[in-house]
Amino acid sequence: MSESYTVLLAPNPSVMTGPGTNTIVLGGGSAGAVVIDPADENAEHLAAIIRAGEQRGGIRRILLTHGHPDHVGGAAALRQRLGAPLYAFSRASVPAADEELADGASLALGDDRLRAIYTPGHSADHLCYLLENEQLLFAGDLISGITTNVIADLFKYLNSLRRLQSEQIAEIVPGHGPVIADPQAKIAEYIAHRLQRERQVLQALESLGRTATVPALVEHIYVDVEPRLHPVAAYSVKAHLVKLEREGRVKLRGEDSWQLL
Repeated sequence: MSESYTVLLAPNPSVMTGPGTNTIVLGGGSAGAVVIDPADENAEHLAAIIRAGEQRGGIRRILLTHGHPDHVGGAAALRQRLGAPLYAFSRASVPAADEELADGASLALGDDRLRAIYTPGHSADHLCYLLENEQLLFAGDLISGITTNVIADLFKYLNSLRRLQSEQIAEIVPGHGPVIADPQAKIAEYIAHRLQRERQVLQALESLGRTATVPALVEHIYVDVEPRLHPVAAYSVKAHLVKLEREGRVKLRGEDSWQLL
């Protein structure tokens, strides 16, 4: 692990977050530190963030990858305690943000620069952050170290992954799970997995008489997944269907009946 950053595991484990959210503190020297995704307002977690920041010259900025609760849970409390400004892609998703960060925005961080990369798909407001000289990508929920992530817009998600294939990345620090030391292999794996799942959705529609609901497709495809996780799988299937509809390959009939064209 690079000495450029510290990972602090937030105390918010769940089915969706795995062991919890990775809160990142990085930087140092006269420029101070930034924190990415102060995920929980638990007092001990906030104190640990502040201590890690003090070891790096004090936290000067609070950055968010996106506005989901398991990534912003401690942001307001931390800002109140430190007086540090809060940065996010959009105030529409994070109303408390002091500053919006556009795609390509660059922040000085000691002798390096931290560049925001707009990577929608998991959410409409998602940013990754690339520490350019060290080629460290802080990936939020675009990529996970434990499993694939829930997707809101699969078309944009695949484009975001493909965009990262053009970046020089030595290591990925995900929002959940351990550091990924083979970044381009992992990105390629994610793309291949999504394309395989798309084929499974099309094959399931064919097998189920060319018309089926999302729950029926989930039950058909995710035979090796516990039923309690089927609602999570339904998000993925729905994202695939919306992409396929956009491409003219399926059509929504009624409220939740999808037809293969």
